[in-house]
Amino acid sequence: MTGVTGGQDKVKWGIMGTGWIASQFARDLEHAGNAVKAAVGSRTQESAEKFAAEYGFASGYGSYEKLLQDPEVDIIYVATPHPFHKENVMACLEAGKAVLCEKPFTMNGRQLEQLVETARSRKLFLMEGMWTRFLPPIVQARKWIAEGRIGEVRLVKADFGFRIGWEPEGRLLNPDLGGGALLDAGVYPVSFASMIFGEQPQHVWSTANIGETGVDEQFSVLLSYSEGRSASLNGAVRLNLSNEAVVYGTEGYIRLPLFLAGKEAYLHVNGQDEPETFTDDRISIGYAFEAEEAGRCILEGKTESSIIPLDESLEIMKLMDTIRGQWGLRYKFE
Repeated sequence: MTGVTGGQDKVKWGIMGTGWIASQFARDLEHAGNAVKAAVGSRTQESAEKFAAEYGFASGYGSYEKLLQDPEVDIIYVATPHPFHKENVMACLEAGKAVLCEKPFTMNGRQLEQLVETARSRKLFLMEGMWTRFLPPIVQARKWIAEGRIGEVRLVKADFGFRIGWEPEGRLLNPDLGGGALLDAGVYPVSFASMIFGEQPQHVWSTANIGETGVDEQFSVLLSYSEGRSASLNGAVRLNLSNEAVVYGTEGYIRLPLFLAGKEAYLHVNGQDEPETFTDDRISIGYAFEAEEAGRCILEGKTESSIIPLDESLEIMKLMDTIRGQWGLRYKFE
């Protein structure tokens, strides 16, 4: 079990890693009402102390091991590159820490199975950092669907892609660093379709452009679900996409412009001239919402979130394994 004691109303956070995503999350913890910034761990003491000072953490450690030994830390946000997620999350769990792990959870389903098994056997909280699930426009979309505002959902279209410069040694194009569009960008539309349909597809068709470095620079996926429902998904790291998600139902559709970066959701109901608009007035980037969910679960004694449960994260990872398998893309460290 975690070190959270009865009557505690806040959880004490540690962050493993001091890169860009760690800084985004750390900045947003200011807006999580049940969070305390306890400690950060880095590979160097200088980096840890600089990060701790900049973002207001009580302690900075020059190794991950020292972070794991801190009794003041209840939960650790793993913000390291995803090829190291399995090793890093396992170390956290073995140290008795709850974990929120940045997406993608691991490199493949086999790795994630081991983490889930360990977390459950030790009764520790574990959650994938799929922050988009908690963004107010996407929460509102789920609410409209649950209310039956667009009728029966039949089709999902979701894209997320951007064009980076040619950096073959960089994280997004280097196979030794788990590069490629599917694991970095594509996990968002794949997870979105899973969230909307609440089940995994019966059939999968996909294609990808495998670039010079041997990783997927862009891809397209068509998923077929029960009762003839489907999802059309696209992702890229060398191609700017519209970055929009649309959910089509028999009585209307919901449009999420800019997808994970947007602050609006539009409900178009058949027969109505103007859409119903939801506007999010948040001042945070958006990571605070997943942090609050993790904190709430821990304070309530839960070991996983019902919004992004571990079994679903595992099914999503296995689906991405299937997709990559269709392209013959495997990483040497798998």
